Amino acid sequence: MVMEVILLGFGHLHQLRNVIFGMFLIIYLLTLSGNVLIVSLISLSPRLHSPMYIFLFNLSICEILFTTVILPNTLCVIWGNGGRVSLNGCITQLYLGASSGSTECLLLTAMAYDRYLAICDPLRYSSIMNPVTRNHLVAWAWITGFFVMSISTFSVCKLQFCGGNTIDHLFCDFAPIVQLSSSDTSLVETEALLIAIALSLFPFLLIITSYVFIFFTILRIPSKFGRQKSFSTCSSHLASVCTYFGSIFIIYLVPSQRSSEKLNKILCLLYIIGTPLLNPIIYSLRNREMKSCFRAHFFIGPPR
Repeated sequence: MVMEVILLGFGHLHQLRNVIFGMFLIIYLLTLSGNVLIVSLISLSPRLHSPMYIFLFNLSICEILFTTVILPNTLCVIWGNGGRVSLNGCITQLYLGASSGSTECLLLTAMAYDRYLAICDPLRYSSIMNPVTRNHLVAWAWITGFFVMSISTFSVCKLQFCGGNTIDHLFCDFAPIVQLSSSDTSLVETEALLIAIALSLFPFLLIITSYVFIFFTILRIPSKFGRQKSFSTCSSHLASVCTYFGSIFIIYLVPSQRSSEKLNKILCLLYIIGTPLLNPIIYSLRNREMKSCFRAHFFIGPPR
Protein backbone atom coordinates (compact mmCIF):
# COMPACT_ATOMS: atom_id res chain seq x y z
CA MET A 1 0.00 0.00 0.00
CA VAL A 2 1.23 3.46 -0.92
CA MET A 3 1.69 5.56 2.22
CA GLU A 4 3.67 8.44 0.73
CA VAL A 5 4.06 10.07 -2.67
CA ILE A 6 7.28 11.21 -4.34
CA LEU A 7 7.03 14.44 -6.35
CA LEU A 8 9.78 14.75 -8.97
CA GLY A 9 9.37 18.48 -9.62
CA PHE A 10 12.00 19.76 -12.08
CA GLY A 11 14.39 16.89 -11.43
CA HIS A 12 15.72 17.02 -15.00
CA LEU A 13 16.73 20.66 -14.46
CA HIS A 14 18.70 20.18 -11.25
CA GLN A 15 21.49 22.46 -12.56
CA LEU A 16 19.02 25.36 -12.52
CA ARG A 17 17.61 24.51 -9.09
CA ASN A 18 18.78 27.72 -7.40
CA VAL A 19 17.51 29.94 -10.20
CA ILE A 20 14.09 28.25 -10.36
CA PHE A 21 13.77 28.24 -6.56
CA GLY A 22 14.63 31.94 -6.34
CA MET A 23 12.18 32.82 -9.09
CA PHE A 24 9.34 30.84 -7.47
CA LEU A 25 10.11 32.32 -4.04
CA ILE A 26 10.02 35.89 -5.36
CA ILE A 27 6.77 35.22 -7.23
CA TYR A 28 5.21 33.67 -4.11
CA LEU A 29 6.19 36.63 -1.92
CA LEU A 30 4.95 39.14 -4.50
CA THR A 31 1.66 37.25 -4.90
CA LEU A 32 1.15 37.03 -1.15
CA SER A 33 2.06 40.69 -0.59
CA GLY A 34 -0.16 41.94 -3.42
CA ASN A 35 -3.24 40.02 -2.30
CA VAL A 36 -2.70 40.87 1.39
CA LEU A 37 -2.44 44.53 0.37
CA ILE A 38 -5.76 44.33 -1.52
CA VAL A 39 -7.48 42.63 1.44
CA SER A 40 -6.09 45.25 3.84
CA LEU A 41 -7.07 48.23 1.68
CA ILE A 42 -10.64 47.02 1.17
CA SER A 43 -10.98 46.23 4.88
CA LEU A 44 -9.70 49.66 5.95
CA SER A 45 -11.45 51.81 3.32
CA PRO A 46 -15.24 52.30 3.66
CA ARG A 47 -15.28 53.78 0.14
CA LEU A 48 -14.17 50.38 -1.15
CA HIS A 49 -17.10 48.49 0.37
CA SER A 50 -19.09 48.42 -2.86
CA PRO A 51 -20.06 44.99 -4.29
CA MET A 52 -17.24 44.98 -6.87
CA TYR A 53 -14.57 45.43 -4.20
CA ILE A 54 -16.20 42.96 -1.82
CA PHE A 55 -15.99 40.34 -4.58
CA LEU A 56 -12.37 41.36 -5.16
CA PHE A 57 -11.72 41.03 -1.41
CA ASN A 58 -12.93 37.43 -1.46
CA LEU A 59 -11.04 36.74 -4.70
CA SER A 60 -7.80 37.85 -3.03
CA ILE A 61 -8.49 35.62 -0.02
CA CYS A 62 -9.01 32.76 -2.49
CA GLU A 63 -5.65 33.51 -4.13
CA ILE A 64 -3.90 33.64 -0.75
CA LEU A 65 -5.37 30.26 0.22
CA PHE A 66 -4.55 28.69 -3.15
CA THR A 67 -0.93 29.86 -3.30
CA THR A 68 -0.31 28.98 0.37
CA VAL A 69 -1.61 25.45 -0.21
CA ILE A 70 0.46 24.90 -3.37
CA LEU A 71 3.61 27.00 -3.51
CA PRO A 72 5.41 26.39 -0.15
CA ASN A 73 5.43 22.64 -0.77
CA THR A 74 6.41 23.24 -4.41
CA LEU A 75 9.37 25.32 -3.21
CA CYS A 76 10.49 22.41 -1.01
CA VAL A 77 10.19 20.03 -3.96
CA ILE A 78 12.27 22.32 -6.18
CA TRP A 79 14.96 22.88 -3.53
CA GLY A 80 15.32 19.17 -2.84
CA ASN A 81 15.16 18.12 -6.53
CA GLY A 82 12.05 16.20 -5.54
CA GLY A 83 10.10 15.69 -2.36
CA ARG A 84 8.04 13.28 -0.32
CA VAL A 85 4.56 13.86 1.03
CA SER A 86 2.15 11.48 2.72
CA LEU A 87 -0.73 10.18 0.62
CA ASN A 88 -3.23 11.81 2.99
CA GLY A 89 -1.31 15.09 2.79
CA CYS A 90 -1.30 14.85 -0.99
CA ILE A 91 -5.07 14.33 -1.15
CA THR A 92 -5.57 17.20 1.32
CA GLN A 93 -3.55 19.49 -0.93
CA LEU A 94 -5.62 18.33 -3.88
CA TYR A 95 -8.87 19.13 -2.05
CA LEU A 96 -7.86 22.57 -0.77
CA GLY A 97 -6.30 23.62 -4.07
CA ALA A 98 -9.25 22.41 -6.16
CA SER A 99 -11.81 23.93 -3.76
CA SER A 100 -10.20 27.36 -3.72
CA GLY A 101 -9.80 27.20 -7.51
CA SER A 102 -13.48 26.31 -7.96
CA THR A 103 -14.51 29.09 -5.60
CA GLU A 104 -12.47 31.53 -7.66
CA CYS A 105 -14.35 30.48 -10.81
CA LEU A 106 -17.66 31.23 -9.11
CA LEU A 107 -16.44 34.55 -7.70
CA LEU A 108 -15.31 35.64 -11.16
CA THR A 109 -18.81 34.75 -12.39
CA ALA A 110 -20.38 36.87 -9.64
CA MET A 111 -18.09 39.75 -10.61
CA ALA A 112 -19.24 39.45 -14.24
CA TYR A 113 -22.87 39.59 -13.10
CA ASP A 114 -22.06 42.68 -11.05
CA ARG A 115 -20.51 44.40 -14.10
CA TYR A 116 -23.48 43.35 -16.23
CA LEU A 117 -25.94 45.00 -13.84
CA ALA A 118 -23.81 48.13 -13.45
CA ILE A 119 -23.53 48.74 -17.21
CA CYS A 120 -26.63 47.14 -18.74
CA ASP A 121 -29.16 47.94 -16.00
CA PRO A 122 -27.70 50.84 -13.97
CA LEU A 123 -31.06 52.19 -12.76
CA ARG A 124 -31.85 48.95 -10.93
CA TYR A 125 -28.26 48.15 -9.93
CA SER A 126 -28.55 49.33 -6.31
CA SER A 127 -31.84 47.56 -5.72
CA ILE A 128 -30.71 44.25 -7.25
CA MET A 129 -27.07 44.15 -6.09
CA ASN A 130 -27.93 45.04 -2.49
CA PRO A 131 -25.88 43.84 0.51
CA VAL A 132 -28.08 40.75 0.96
CA THR A 133 -27.67 39.65 -2.68
CA ARG A 134 -23.95 40.40 -2.56
CA ASN A 135 -23.43 38.36 0.62
CA HIS A 136 -25.49 35.47 -0.75
CA LEU A 137 -23.40 35.35 -3.93
CA VAL A 138 -20.16 35.34 -1.92
CA ALA A 139 -21.41 32.68 0.52
CA TRP A 140 -22.69 30.39 -2.23
CA ALA A 141 -19.41 30.68 -4.12
CA TRP A 142 -17.43 29.46 -1.10
CA ILE A 143 -19.93 26.81 -0.02
CA THR A 144 -20.41 25.40 -3.53
CA GLY A 145 -16.69 25.31 -4.31
CA PHE A 146 -15.71 23.45 -1.14
CA PHE A 147 -18.75 21.17 -0.96
CA VAL A 148 -18.70 19.99 -4.58
CA MET A 149 -14.96 19.32 -4.53
CA SER A 150 -15.40 17.26 -1.36
CA ILE A 151 -17.46 14.82 -3.46
CA SER A 152 -14.64 14.34 -5.96
CA THR A 153 -12.03 14.09 -3.19
CA PHE A 154 -14.09 11.46 -1.37
CA SER A 155 -14.15 9.39 -4.56
CA VAL A 156 -10.36 9.64 -4.81
CA CYS A 157 -10.02 8.50 -1.18
CA LYS A 158 -11.93 5.29 -1.99
CA LEU A 159 -9.38 4.29 -4.66
CA GLN A 160 -6.73 1.68 -3.94
CA PHE A 161 -3.08 2.77 -4.20
CA CYS A 162 -0.62 -0.08 -4.54
CA GLY A 163 2.77 -0.23 -6.22
CA GLY A 164 4.13 2.95 -7.81
CA ASN A 165 4.23 6.16 -5.79
CA THR A 166 6.13 8.56 -8.08
CA ILE A 167 4.45 11.64 -9.57
CA ASP A 168 6.22 13.62 -12.28
CA HIS A 169 4.66 16.89 -11.23
CA LEU A 170 5.16 19.99 -9.05
CA PHE A 171 2.24 19.40 -6.69
CA CYS A 172 -0.53 16.93 -5.96
CA ASP A 173 -2.94 17.39 -8.85
CA PHE A 174 -5.92 15.25 -9.75
CA ALA A 175 -4.65 13.47 -12.87
CA PRO A 176 -1.23 12.40 -11.46
CA ILE A 177 -2.84 11.06 -8.27
CA VAL A 178 -5.48 9.08 -10.16
CA GLN A 179 -2.79 7.61 -12.42
CA LEU A 180 -1.14 6.09 -9.33
CA SER A 181 -4.26 4.14 -8.42
CA SER A 182 -4.48 0.42 -9.08
CA SER A 183 -8.30 0.62 -9.12
CA ASP A 184 -10.62 1.27 -12.03
CA THR A 185 -10.63 5.06 -12.23
CA SER A 186 -13.07 5.55 -15.11
CA LEU A 187 -15.98 6.49 -12.81
CA VAL A 188 -13.85 8.91 -10.79
CA GLU A 189 -12.51 10.57 -13.94
CA THR A 190 -16.01 10.93 -15.40
CA GLU A 191 -17.25 12.41 -12.14
CA ALA A 192 -14.33 14.87 -12.07
CA LEU A 193 -14.99 15.87 -15.68
CA LEU A 194 -18.65 16.61 -14.94
CA ILE A 195 -17.67 18.67 -11.91
CA ALA A 196 -15.07 20.56 -13.95
CA ILE A 197 -17.69 21.36 -16.59
CA ALA A 198 -20.17 22.50 -13.94
CA LEU A 199 -17.70 24.68 -12.04
CA SER A 200 -15.55 26.02 -14.88
CA LEU A 201 -17.08 25.66 -18.35
CA PHE A 202 -20.62 26.66 -17.37
CA PRO A 203 -19.49 29.73 -15.35
CA PHE A 204 -17.21 30.71 -18.24
CA LEU A 205 -20.16 30.60 -20.67
CA LEU A 206 -22.18 32.78 -18.29
CA ILE A 207 -19.31 35.28 -18.13
CA ILE A 208 -18.97 35.38 -21.91
CA THR A 209 -22.74 35.86 -22.29
CA SER A 210 -22.61 38.74 -19.80
CA TYR A 211 -19.80 40.41 -21.71
CA VAL A 212 -21.63 40.07 -25.02
CA PHE A 213 -24.48 42.13 -23.55
CA ILE A 214 -21.99 44.51 -21.94
CA PHE A 215 -20.15 44.99 -25.24
CA PHE A 216 -23.29 45.90 -27.19
CA THR A 217 -24.44 48.19 -24.38
CA ILE A 218 -21.10 50.04 -24.43
CA LEU A 219 -21.33 50.47 -28.21
CA ARG A 220 -24.66 52.30 -27.75
CA ILE A 221 -23.11 54.88 -25.40
CA PRO A 222 -23.02 58.13 -27.42
CA SER A 223 -19.86 59.73 -25.99
CA LYS A 224 -16.38 58.34 -26.61
CA PHE A 225 -15.36 59.14 -23.02
CA GLY A 226 -18.35 57.22 -21.69
CA ARG A 227 -17.46 54.18 -23.79
CA GLN A 228 -13.84 54.26 -22.62
CA LYS A 229 -14.85 54.63 -18.97
CA SER A 230 -17.33 51.76 -19.15
CA PHE A 231 -14.86 49.47 -20.89
CA SER A 232 -12.07 50.32 -18.42
CA THR A 233 -14.22 49.09 -15.53
CA CYS A 234 -14.47 45.67 -17.22
CA SER A 235 -11.06 45.26 -18.83
CA SER A 236 -9.29 44.15 -15.64
CA HIS A 237 -11.89 41.51 -14.89
CA LEU A 238 -11.93 40.30 -18.49
CA ALA A 239 -8.13 39.95 -18.53
CA SER A 240 -8.25 37.92 -15.31
CA VAL A 241 -11.02 35.69 -16.67
CA CYS A 242 -9.16 34.94 -19.92
CA THR A 243 -5.93 34.08 -18.10
CA TYR A 244 -7.53 31.94 -15.41
CA PHE A 245 -10.11 30.03 -17.41
CA GLY A 246 -7.78 29.65 -20.39
CA SER A 247 -5.19 27.83 -18.30
CA ILE A 248 -7.86 25.65 -16.65
CA PHE A 249 -9.34 24.55 -19.98
CA ILE A 250 -5.96 23.70 -21.46
CA ILE A 251 -4.86 21.68 -18.44
CA TYR A 252 -8.05 19.98 -17.27
CA LEU A 253 -10.62 19.88 -20.05
CA VAL A 254 -8.46 19.26 -23.13
CA PRO A 255 -7.59 15.54 -23.39
CA SER A 256 -3.86 15.00 -22.90
CA GLN A 257 -1.54 12.09 -23.49
CA ARG A 258 1.34 10.95 -21.35
CA SER A 259 3.75 12.32 -23.96
CA SER A 260 2.55 15.83 -23.08
CA GLU A 261 3.08 15.50 -19.30
CA LYS A 262 6.06 17.87 -19.38
CA LEU A 263 3.98 20.37 -21.36
CA ASN A 264 1.17 20.12 -18.82
CA LYS A 265 3.69 20.71 -16.04
CA ILE A 266 4.79 23.92 -17.72
CA LEU A 267 1.20 25.01 -18.38
CA CYS A 268 0.42 24.46 -14.71
CA LEU A 269 2.87 27.26 -13.94
CA LEU A 270 0.43 29.69 -15.55
CA TYR A 271 -2.30 28.32 -13.28
CA ILE A 272 -0.41 28.21 -9.97
CA ILE A 273 1.81 31.30 -10.25
CA GLY A 274 0.67 33.31 -13.29
CA THR A 275 -2.91 34.20 -12.44
CA PRO A 276 -2.40 34.71 -8.66
CA LEU A 277 0.46 37.12 -9.46
CA LEU A 278 -1.37 38.98 -12.23
CA ASN A 279 -4.63 39.52 -10.34
CA PRO A 280 -3.24 42.01 -7.77
CA ILE A 281 -1.47 43.87 -10.57
CA ILE A 282 -4.42 44.23 -12.93
CA TYR A 283 -6.90 44.98 -10.14
CA SER A 284 -4.80 47.43 -8.12
CA LEU A 285 -2.18 49.12 -10.29
CA ARG A 286 -4.80 49.88 -12.96
CA ASN A 287 -7.43 51.00 -10.44
CA ARG A 288 -7.33 54.72 -9.64
CA GLU A 289 -9.57 54.42 -6.57
CA MET A 290 -7.43 51.72 -4.96
CA LYS A 291 -4.25 53.71 -5.61
CA SER A 292 -5.89 56.72 -4.00
CA CYS A 293 -6.82 54.68 -0.91
CA PHE A 294 -3.30 53.28 -0.77
CA ARG A 295 -1.83 56.80 -0.64
CA ALA A 296 -4.34 57.86 2.01
CA HIS A 297 -3.72 54.92 4.35
CA PHE A 298 0.02 54.56 3.97
CA PHE A 299 0.80 58.32 3.93
CA ILE A 300 2.66 58.23 0.66
CA GLY A 301 1.06 61.48 -0.41
CA PRO A 302 -2.27 63.18 -0.83
CA PRO A 303 -4.79 61.28 -2.96
CA ARG A 304 -5.21 62.68 -6.42
